[in-house]
Amino acid sequence: MAAGVPRRLFFYNGGFLRQPRLRRILKAAGHSLHLGLPSTGDGVAVWGRSPYAKRGEAIAARTGATLVRLEDAFLRSVRTGREGDPPLGLMIDPLGVHFDGTRPSRIEMLLAKAPLDDAALLTRARQGIDRLKALDLSKYNAFDPSLQPPAPGYVLVIDQIQGDASITYGAASARTFREMLAVARIENPKARILIKTHPETRAGLRAGHYGPENCDALTELVSAPHSPWALLEGAIAVYTVSSLMGYEAILAGHKPRVFGQPFYAGWGLSLDENAPPRRARRLTRAQIFAVSHLMAPTWFDPCHNRICSFEEATNQLAAQTRAYREDQHGYRMTGMSRWKHKHLRQVYGDYGKVGFGQATGAGQPVHWASKPGRPAGAWRMEDGFLRSRGLGAKLTPPLSLVTDRQGIYYDPSAPSDLEKLIARPISEPERRRIEALLDRIVKAGLSKYNLTGARPTLPEGHRILVPGQVEDDASILKGSPSTQSNLALLERVRSENPQAVVIYKPHPDVEAGLRKGAVAPQDLARLANQVCADADGVALIEACDEVWTMTSLMGFEALIRGKPVTCLGTPFYAGWGLTRDLQPSPARRLARPDLWQLAHATLIAYPRYRDPVSGLPCPPEVAVDRLAASLPAPIGLRILSKLQDLLKPPRG
Repeated sequence: MAAGVPRRLFFYNGGFLRQPRLRRILKAAGHSLHLGLPSTGDGVAVWGRSPYAKRGEAIAARTGATLVRLEDAFLRSVRTGREGDPPLGLMIDPLGVHFDGTRPSRIEMLLAKAPLDDAALLTRARQGIDRLKALDLSKYNAFDPSLQPPAPGYVLVIDQIQGDASITYGAASARTFREMLAVARIENPKARILIKTHPETRAGLRAGHYGPENCDALTELVSAPHSPWALLEGAIAVYTVSSLMGYEAILAGHKPRVFGQPFYAGWGLSLDENAPPRRARRLTRAQIFAVSHLMAPTWFDPCHNRICSFEEATNQLAAQTRAYREDQHGYRMTGMSRWKHKHLRQVYGDYGKVGFGQATGAGQPVHWASKPGRPAGAWRMEDGFLRSRGLGAKLTPPLSLVTDRQGIYYDPSAPSDLEKLIARPISEPERRRIEALLDRIVKAGLSKYNLTGARPTLPEGHRILVPGQVEDDASILKGSPSTQSNLALLERVRSENPQAVVIYKPHPDVEAGLRKGAVAPQDLARLANQVCADADGVALIEACDEVWTMTSLMGFEALIRGKPVTCLGTPFYAGWGLTRDLQPSPARRLARPDLWQLAHATLIAYPRYRDPVSGLPCPPEVAVDRLAASLPAPIGLRILSKLQDLLKPPRG
């Protein structure tokens, strides 16, 4: 619970009943909501300075209960609340509300009095600022980072919606906006002036203060969904009344002219027309961010239904925002098995329509990568690398999927999005994140399919694990031209390692009789010391000294567990200096990433994940938790899988 906030909160606004996320956040934070009259030690919850807050204010004054004002935190959602998106965090304030300049709020008291010289806290703050810029995250995020921003060199004037409480309680009015535009023109007589409209104005939900009547030869409205960070990058000066984008201007390195009394005015980081005189402390950008995003908010993880850190909330918002930005124009999908249709609609249909059939009409064409007949211009789709607890051939739906605009990860004959991501340097926070994620994956014993299996006793000696593959799999046909059978793989391993203990692990789909790739028993007897059918693949990796493979993902799973890997083909993880490669790698793989760059690209940046519990786009950390919890496939798909097993022809 936030300091000074009672556990029991009474409310008198129907919005508390209509917004389940609001109730969930308060419950997770240790508060309970009640109707009736508060007693000694109770609190009254109201929403900010809304007109409905007066009911609660009156009851709190009459009963002596603590008045607690709630507001959205500064990373709120993809779209606005009026468009139906719930918040990802709250300001729970027993003192005031952050936009009310007439009296101190909790955030103001922290800015004025909290010790803000802790090195670790300030490092987190600086890295948090950098991460929001890199991810293009703001309070609302329904913008398009791919839009070409206006040519740089303009003055940016930030509009807000009419009647907003931050204007009324920030010592401003509609007249202030007229004054602000006039000052911007006077101070920049020959400069282009761009007026940035509010997201709710762009969506047609609420009117702003500026319109076409305010434009002239040097002044224009910008209503396209540009990234705030991109607009701030090209600005030479920024003018605001009390918009949060004025605060983002500070974080972007500007010293904005501020005409109202927002929480960020008065600390030496802005040019203030009317800041509250009580704000005398001088702060740095890192210090004010430490308060606004790390200390003051209550952040919520909607997948785990618990309070979380700023970094975890950022991961969640990044996953949801990525889904919006990629999916908003819809898809027309081809080459998809019918059993996948419902799941694909769930994963890609939150923000746009998903259709199946010929790739005509609205929507980006997407085609299952291994199927023939890909339409021109179609992106390729495949399963991700933390897929499920069960086989795709058994109709188990995936927790992760990838879409690739250039190629597909298993085909080294052409560039792919994954190659580009692997070659990209990562920041220190990204490095720490992937280190923590890999630690969880290794400790939980997770792999792509997470099949349970035996942990066999293996012969002593230098053990080489040879994972079998599906021989007609696209990764073999595209990525291993010289060695395309499990028999040839075993023969190469044995010829070059005559004294080694060779452990052969047949592919699960081959073991299940669903795909091609079986090796004759007499060949296994002469080439392998032990065949570990139905064995735990991760346990085998950990028990062996090295791995030889054509293109199996088990090679990557061995790398992240510190095992040497020899590749006879060219999987996505080969050719970067991390494996011993017996097949020539593409000349374009010139970068020399470390293991953390490879893993970050493979597990975080490239795939998308969907939480099967909450139904939300989610970060990989949530997928790891779900896989570790052994979630079963939907009952309908389990029945269909059983029918498939009954109808398949007998082996041999």
